[in-house]
Amino acid sequence: MTDCLIVGVGGQGTVLTSRLIGIAALKRGFDVRGSETIGMAQRGGSVASHVRIGRDISSPLIPRLGADVILAFELCEAARAVPYLKPDGLMIACDVIVRPAGSSEMFGIDAVSRYLRSSLAHIRLLDGEKIRERCGARGMNVAILGAALSSGSLPLSMEDIEEALDDRFDVARAEANKAALRFGARMIADAGLKSED
Repeated sequence: MTDCLIVGVGGQGTVLTSRLIGIAALKRGFDVRGSETIGMAQRGGSVASHVRIGRDISSPLIPRLGADVILAFELCEAARAVPYLKPDGLMIACDVIVRPAGSSEMFGIDAVSRYLRSSLAHIRLLDGEKIRERCGARGMNVAILGAALSSGSLPLSMEDIEEALDDRFDVARAEANKAALRFGARMIADAGLKSED
């Protein structure tokens, strides 16, 4: 069983990412269960997608301390998800903070990053600006998924997700997403690490 929690804010592609993982896992012959908690997502609120991959899965929701991997598209949502990660689990997070319109700056990237590093045994923080420059804002979720695949934290291959992208999108969008997927995978590979201790 592999339990993957995907967190972000509305518009970041959290639900799409869970669908891609689910499609790929089903094609590989796994059982898949999942659920979303969306809340005020249309107004930039929290979104969490639970994806459970394995055999004979009884519940779609991942319990606290149950996630093998957390993919976080936003730092404050990453901090909120900390209680769900297993002690030996891996968090892959993008170092961006999305502030609702009109909100004041309460937390900075450095402060939240320090909290995450002090709270988790295994975390990879990815450079959000670098991802945006290379993949655009819409490619960030797929780049982080590529990083997860490269880290070995999901029982899927790059080819599995690329096939799911082909099923989901037209040729141009599928190719753009595949480029983002490969870029995220290289971010992990180039660092020479699977996680930061």
